[in-house]
Amino acid sequence: MSKKADFVKSIHGMNEQDLKNRLAEDKLRLKKLEFAHTISPLENPMSIRGLRREIARLKTELKLKQAK
Repeated sequence: MSKKADFVKSIHGMNEQDLKNRLAEDKLRLKKLEFAHTISPLENPMSIRGLRREIARLKTELKLKQAK
């Protein structure tokens, strides 16, 4: 399976608190990546885009769980 499909399956099984914790960790990781990229270019700058998309998926899943 693709990395995206595995990620989506893994977040479906999480509860709200786990999603919030993962979201906070990913936001912190994104800030660190963006800062590192500002100082000196990253080897793979597409990792920033991928992380932003993972954060968006986490936010979407959290909203769905809160709506239930």
